[in-house]
Amino acid sequence: MKRQVPLIITFLIGMIMIFSFFIPPLEGLEQTCSLFFDVIAVFAFFLGGGNLMRIHVNKLRRRKKDWGFSIVTLGGFIIMLAAGLLKIGNPGGIAASPTTEGALLQEIFTYVFLPLQSTMYALLAFFVASASYRAFRAKNREATILLIAAFVILLGRTPFGMMLTGWIPESFSVLQVPNMAIWIMNSPNLAGQRAIMIGIGLGVISMSLRLILGIERTYLGDDSA
Repeated sequence: MKRQVPLIITFLIGMIMIFSFFIPPLEGLEQTCSLFFDVIAVFAFFLGGGNLMRIHVNKLRRRKKDWGFSIVTLGGFIIMLAAGLLKIGNPGGIAASPTTEGALLQEIFTYVFLPLQSTMYALLAFFVASASYRAFRAKNREATILLIAAFVILLGRTPFGMMLTGWIPESFSVLQVPNMAIWIMNSPNLAGQRAIMIGIGLGVISMSLRLILGIERTYLGDDSA
């Protein structure tokens, strides 16, 4: 019974969401279900925070490898949680928004989190460059086409690309590097993106049907339980 009830709830909610999209009188049900989803998400946040605390406290207690990072994680989690819930340093008091200018939560976000985020993205540039070097080596025909297209796009986004082919007359402007880069982005690249999005859409539909019909049951846990 503990498995039949979740399957029935999943089926009913899935069918309500589908019919509410096509039948206007049922639009209110979709909005009501969205409110329930928000309530469930709140409890999921509590479970996620509790699980975070449990994992890192156990790691500290057993002095596992890199347990020092757990101290930083727990410290940041507790400080941000306290700053948001207690509105520490908030000029508007406990009733104001936690993101008010001058509040501790907003100050930490602005002067700690954002610089760390920028640093992380800056470091990713080196990994992107390394991956591009490995991917763009002209080992075969497809890799050669990818290399040429990437070179044209990179060159077309710089002033040097216009300087290099600016002498080409307007009647043959399609041969100018910036225009070639625009054509690659708007035609072959866009076609590939649409094909990927169609594939993702079909995958979402198939997985949704498997969940609604009870074929996919991994969210219920181990079947042997």
